[in-house]
Amino acid sequence: MLIGVALLFGLAGTTTLSGLRDGLPDDAAALIVGAALIVAALAFKMGSLPAHAWMPDFAQGAPAPVAAFVTTVPKIGGLVALARLVSVLPDTVGWRPLAALLAAATMTLGNLAALWQEDVRRLLGWSAVSQTGYALMALAALGRSALAIPSLMYFLLAYVVANIAAFGVVVELRGRTDRASYAGLARARPMLAISLVIAFLSLIGIPPLVGFGAKLALFTAAIEADYGWLAIVAAANTVVSIFYYARVMAPAYFDDATAPVPVLGRWAASATYVLTATIIVAGIAAEPVLESLRGAWLLPR
Repeated sequence: MLIGVALLFGLAGTTTLSGLRDGLPDDAAALIVGAALIVAALAFKMGSLPAHAWMPDFAQGAPAPVAAFVTTVPKIGGLVALARLVSVLPDTVGWRPLAALLAAATMTLGNLAALWQEDVRRLLGWSAVSQTGYALMALAALGRSALAIPSLMYFLLAYVVANIAAFGVVVELRGRTDRASYAGLARARPMLAISLVIAFLSLIGIPPLVGFGAKLALFTAAIEADYGWLAIVAAANTVVSIFYYARVMAPAYFDDATAPVPVLGRWAASATYVLTATIIVAGIAAEPVLESLRGAWLLPR
């Protein structure tokens, strides 16, 4: 990150985004190297290829509340920072096709790796990787679709509430992570099972939940930006994601519990239920929320 920033500073004489927009040359080799280094550093923050491997490890090994925080907040910061950076880079850098390729590769790897996970928290970590790939679709559409910025903001909202709701269930269940231990959850703790299912269905993109409107906006932005192939890849990945979420949801409803299901207390459960309600309300109100985000901007005007 520091070397990349130093290279851009040397080229433009400033580190402000507005200054970089006006001062960067179009065809300097140092520009490509500097931009690539910053993108790689931010990819680590977001959990995107090629610096994604820490996210499932962290989701599995860290305390569950910390894992919920780190799989959401750095992703928001990294994606917004990257969107602001690429919006000032010349097109000669080739950042747009790079964002599209990163999006396709990241979502595909995340979804395929999640298919055989037996640890629910590690599954959520790989899910977080795949969700980064979906979000990167908006970056490929920047400057070509009016939906690019609103779809990115709305998707980040959708991801945060669904991901934290899913981790909220894990916290309320005292951090249980083995997929088999979720068998019979619907009978033992029906409200927690409903919250987990709603969070997973939103991450898949099932209507009328918030994840559906967010993914639909991303797909539309990609098509408007002439990246129809990316929308097709994302749709195929969405279908793939159904299978690994179903591997947790189906036993929760159709199998019998093998052991008692102790819970943590009312606070974690209350927060989870509030987030679950937000998933539903924000999904039903998708159109007004997206309209309110149409005035969002990345750089000072």
